[in-house]
Amino acid sequence: MSARAIVAGALALAWAWAWPAAAQELPPGPRVTVTAVTQLTPTLPQYTRVEIPILREAVPRRSGGRVEFNLASHPEKNVNAAEVIRLVRSGQVDIGGAPLTTASGDVPLLDGFDLPGLNPTIEQARKVADALVPVANQQLERLGVKIIATFTYPAQVFYCRRPVASTADFKGLRIRSPGPSIGDFLTAYGAQAVSLTFGEVYTALERGTVDCAPTGTTTGSTAKWWEVSSHLYTLPIAWGTSGYFVNLAWWNKLDPAVRAFIEKTMVEVQEAQWKLGAEATLDGIACNVGDAAGCRIGTLATRKMTEAKPSDADLAGVRRVLRESVLPNWVKRCGAQCGEIYEKTVAPITGVRIGG
Repeated sequence: MSARAIVAGALALAWAWAWPAAAQELPPGPRVTVTAVTQLTPTLPQYTRVEIPILREAVPRRSGGRVEFNLASHPEKNVNAAEVIRLVRSGQVDIGGAPLTTASGDVPLLDGFDLPGLNPTIEQARKVADALVPVANQQLERLGVKIIATFTYPAQVFYCRRPVASTADFKGLRIRSPGPSIGDFLTAYGAQAVSLTFGEVYTALERGTVDCAPTGTTTGSTAKWWEVSSHLYTLPIAWGTSGYFVNLAWWNKLDPAVRAFIEKTMVEVQEAQWKLGAEATLDGIACNVGDAAGCRIGTLATRKMTEAKPSDADLAGVRRVLRESVLPNWVKRCGAQCGEIYEKTVAPITGVRIGG
């Protein structure tokens, strides 16, 4: 079973999304400029196909010129994804976007949204996100922030400099780990987890500092990781579930009509992003292996990668590692309360209990 098979159903069930036919006018009032820093790079389709058209271009028109987004990606503002919550909390930006696993240093519960092996399909990833957001916000609000919408990337798979055809091939390899739980996952297979930011990965693969790195199928395609890696192991270990964080002090002071307008807009962004995540998964694989007919969203590789698909045994092994290693270690870091939250909120969705 490959990422193609796992995601196939998602395309049929993805949320329908279309542009509103008419502008959503606000009553006259002071102009509001929203400072937002959201994406890992400015080339990602999550930025170019969703955020720019809706937030930067459509919002001023729909709001009658009353609201505008000063939108930027992380590199444009010299921001690291791990810093986003602190950036929003400090009031340097009004809204920040980041993968929840990467931002989990401030609130370890966030890692529980997208643990490696937790969600074999994007539909389940969405259910887990919807269930956990209210709980996570109880903790985030103590820091002066909250999640107002979620989004996702395509299936997170492995870009490697050498042949990798199964999880058994991870043993002895140096593999990029964007968060502690992925580190636990890799260690369980005998790999050496290497902590790198997204922006450091291309050079690390090029120089051989790491042998493999996981990221979204289209994410790696648009970042041209196919220039510095040769094999694509399409084991979907996660989905890059992410959040849009808002500064509560700023949010609560907004005119209620403006706040409602922005909130509605972010729900629209959320639906579009999850739909894109499903579509981009298969597209990214096609782009990386040089299939021009199937590559419509990502960047077509001029140096074609070799795809290796996970076996049923690989997928069963991932579930075992989740249960026996990833979940227990996450609870140790996060605390007993996180274990209780998982068992009550997430386990009924995933069917996986901690250690059992």
